[in-house]
Amino acid sequence: MTSSSTPGLTRFNTADDDEARTALRAVCASGAWVEAVLARRPYPDLTALRTTSDAIMAALTPADLAEATAAHPPIGRPTPGDPVSAREQRGMADAPAGLKAETLALNLAYQEKFGHVFLVCATGLSAARLRDAVRARIGNTPEREREIVREELGKINRIRLAGLVEAPGDTPDRTTTDGSPP
Repeated sequence: MTSSSTPGLTRFNTADDDEARTALRAVCASGAWVEAVLARRPYPDLTALRTTSDAIMAALTPADLAEATAAHPPIGRPTPGDPVSAREQRGMADAPAGLKAETLALNLAYQEKFGHVFLVCATGLSAARLRDAVRARIGNTPEREREIVREELGKINRIRLAGLVEAPGDTPDRTTTDGSPP
């Protein structure tokens, strides 16, 4: 380990494979991504972990991307009881009913067109910006949209990995999306 290693990164690096695999699944649901990140342990620091994650994300197949995307809830409907999902979509929490309804309608149209939920790194985005993102992307080709989804998944993974290795506590699966303690 280097001087930039955190206790959370040390826990992740030294966790048994099943425990680390579970923690990584909470970051990204792509089995190919999980196994590739797991196989490259130990990581000297968060930068190395993120760089590896980015490289693996860039190489995922369309099927791997579909697997990862399928685990994400629609914008405006975080997974009930999941604090990570709620934090990531905090911008929609207090949105006016009309904005929520419009975003839901756009989400449904997007899903009909592309066959999966609209995926965006929602951390820090307001409800209006989330709606505008769906509007802007719904006209994309499937090929272009797949590459944007890859980029957005990469951003989400980077945030979640930081939460994984910087979180206090005794287990490597305590994550946040904004770097704050759980």
